[in-house]
Amino acid sequence: MAVAAYASLLSLAHVLDQQIQHPVHRLDTKQLRSLQEKVNHLQHFLALHPQSRISQEVEDLARQIPVVANEAEHVIDSHVVSEYRSSDHDAAAAISYFYQDLDKVVQKIDSIIKELNAVVKEELDDVKEPKLVADSPPTNAGSSSVLPSSGQNSTMVGFDERLVQIIDELTQDDSDLKILPIVGMGGIGKTTLARNIFDHAYIVDHFDIRIWFTISQEYSVKEILLSHLTDEKKERSEKTLAELGKQLHQKLFNRRYLIVMDDVWSNKAWDDLKQFFPDNGNRSRVMVTTRLSNFAVSLGSKDPYLMDFLDEESCWNLLCVKVFGREGCPYPELEQIGEDIAKGCRGLPLALVVIGGLFAKSNMTREYWSLLRKI
Repeated sequence: MAVAAYASLLSLAHVLDQQIQHPVHRLDTKQLRSLQEKVNHLQHFLALHPQSRISQEVEDLARQIPVVANEAEHVIDSHVVSEYRSSDHDAAAAISYFYQDLDKVVQKIDSIIKELNAVVKEELDDVKEPKLVADSPPTNAGSSSVLPSSGQNSTMVGFDERLVQIIDELTQDDSDLKILPIVGMGGIGKTTLARNIFDHAYIVDHFDIRIWFTISQEYSVKEILLSHLTDEKKERSEKTLAELGKQLHQKLFNRRYLIVMDDVWSNKAWDDLKQFFPDNGNRSRVMVTTRLSNFAVSLGSKDPYLMDFLDEESCWNLLCVKVFGREGCPYPELEQIGEDIAKGCRGLPLALVVIGGLFAKSNMTREYWSLLRKI
């Protein structure tokens, strides 16, 4: 199904964009950009062929895309994790294996592109179509600019039970400082869930102060601290890291606080900041979102909260919200095909949000949705 193919390419494009913007120091971004270009071309192809007479052969090729895209994402994520854990000697060997594995994935993608070009050229008869590899897609295709915002208005379909459970844990009577990790793969909704908890009226009322730190793979502790302290800009920029840390500590001291550390990729990021979090026995909390289950377990304060894929009903509900709004689907004839499309997004909220945005701009007829589903 092309919807699943597009969703998997979107997820891979997000991972590639993160690596290119915040590269691990031994990673060659040129190779990542080359892979990103191929991903962009496949996205371009899937998005721009609504009227083509697509055969079963092309559909079969499209079904290979999620498998290869997920394989590429796994190769990259595994290497990033090994970078943080390995010594220089081990890393040198790991980088060699990484490029071998990545090259295998690139060859598979090249093969899909080549076969798609050949089949489409043959089947479109006299209709002149641009070659998939020769023409460049829009410059922003696949970049982070197409990703949904994680702000407080993010849709929370399928997360209600999780939200209530975590709010309950954050507001329990245990007076010691507690750490609550939220763990899950990219695109599964960790940041959206954390943001909606952070902005929930009960949480706002319960805590004296709330601070949101976005960490990511490449970060500067000083810049993170600077962005959350309120002195004059010039005065702040002249302070040392120790002075800024002390200022944060004083700001939090004897106040019940909630800190969110979003998108943490290493123990070092945690160690760099936790020293500034006082424990005054007043039920303060730190919530951490991460892809790394071993890191989450190492925090040791509370069992990690594991993010699952959305079930089929929640997938359809989320797709409805993104396409039709909170009122739900007003077209009974679209429900069955819509549920099939939602199922093809494999429980990933990010994929559902993006696919929903595409379908929201389409004609609301079963025939047109059936056509979109096949592209």
